[in-house]
Amino acid sequence: MRPTTRLRLRQRWSARLLGVLGIELRTRGEAVQPGSLLVANHISWVDIFVINALAPTAFISKAEVRQWPLIGWLAARNETVFLRRGSRGHARQVNAEIAALLDAGRNVAVFPEGTTTDGSKVLGFHAALLQPALSAGHPVQPVALSYRSPDGRFSRAPAYDGDISLGACLAAIVAQRGLLALVQPCAPLAGGAQADRRSVAQAARESILRLALAPGAQAETWKAWPSSTRSAVSLPPQTQPESSAIRPGSR
Repeated sequence: MRPTTRLRLRQRWSARLLGVLGIELRTRGEAVQPGSLLVANHISWVDIFVINALAPTAFISKAEVRQWPLIGWLAARNETVFLRRGSRGHARQVNAEIAALLDAGRNVAVFPEGTTTDGSKVLGFHAALLQPALSAGHPVQPVALSYRSPDGRFSRAPAYDGDISLGACLAAIVAQRGLLALVQPCAPLAGGAQADRRSVAQAARESILRLALAPGAQAETWKAWPSSTRSAVSLPPQTQPESSAIRPGSR
């Protein structure tokens, strides 16, 4: 199967999964830039499919996620790059893999909080996760995620944090009527070997913080993304990548 076909199928499958869950994807802001490291706040296991429905991406995740029931299988099916913490040799290997994806014009995504929240806050970012993109001279593009009701109020339904089980999270999502996933890509931040990763991480967090927690995000001010009921979902001309994501921590 050709890479472009595989990416289209992943995008279409992700969009349809959101449709099955009753989640409508809406977006505004910048286009996703090919060959960039997408940096997003992390709320739910659904985040991966929200981002993939917008722009097919490869994700970076801690290695133990691969062993989690269902979520580990789904992550592996989405070309997740699993990182073994504490292994410098493996870290170098993963960094090279990420750089190769970015060099090929693919997108890689990471959740630098390292865990999930209920969406009411954005935790500090682990700057080291941005280093592969910076060293390879690729931009870092912040992506703000939030889940809302049609009237703009925050919804906690998709939150997969604390002691919430996957079953309880699924039930909450399905029970929420008119659930919206709002995605706002920000302007890319320039990379480069000389870029200070802490400064870039802080700038990315501030961009996401400002947008993800903005009050009163009325649905009508956002662009509805292609419906999951369509027989095909086309790749936006600005995107042709693949991304990588990190999952909940304290669980």
